[in-house]
Amino acid sequence: MQMSEMQLTKRRLLGGIAIAAAAAALVACNDSKDAADASSSGKTMADGANVDTMQTSATSATGMPESDGDVDMAEVLKPGALPEMALGKADAPVKIVEYMSMTCPHCAHFHNTTFDTIKQKYVDTGKVQFIIREFPFDPRAAAAFMLARCSAATPGQMSTPEQYFPMVSMLFKQQQVWAAADDGRAALLQMSKLAGFTEDSFTKCLTNQKLLDEVNATRERGSKDFGVDATPTFLINGKRYSGDMPVDTMSKLIDSLI
Repeated sequence: MQMSEMQLTKRRLLGGIAIAAAAAALVACNDSKDAADASSSGKTMADGANVDTMQTSATSATGMPESDGDVDMAEVLKPGALPEMALGKADAPVKIVEYMSMTCPHCAHFHNTTFDTIKQKYVDTGKVQFIIREFPFDPRAAAAFMLARCSAATPGQMSTPEQYFPMVSMLFKQQQVWAAADDGRAALLQMSKLAGFTEDSFTKCLTNQKLLDEVNATRERGSKDFGVDATPTFLINGKRYSGDMPVDTMSKLIDSLI
């Protein structure tokens, strides 16, 4: 499956943006309206400030993806600042940890075209445990993650994986609607209402400073401890792979590890 190159417009990496108060996540979610204005394959590469033009995950002549480094999987699987959002058996032979940004078009492409098939083939059959971790590039992505982490009915409580994954899926399917909107707050509010939020619960979620700090800590841990500098990045059984993967490519990799 040939992936085309794409040009992404420049935007700030969230790590370089100071957020002085919890309300900033709500106010600043208009800061990245260009986030989804890109082609839908490859990876979003962050150099600390800008996003570069990149291609999909590199593959060998056999069609297997090429790793861009090793990671200590025992350390990767240790709990972080936020409860783990995991699907599949804890004792599955293959562990996949994906670091992603909600405004990354390549992450949306993976989840819209590959994830469901991988879940059916490998997660639901006990062969893979799949974990999502937050790596927001901008305040709008951070706000989207916060909403996925909040219980719509009780925003002071954390969502469960059964609530989190459908919210993430909905936001990725509608990414162009809210990530590229002029008024990011209004667009995210509309999306959130579809998931059961009210304007009050929406506001309470996005003014939760502790939650914002934990989302940021998750991103920082991925960057500092595991060398994550692009989205999507997959940490799979001790190897790091960056870039969107089609079903065939990820299937070959998983099959080689079972």
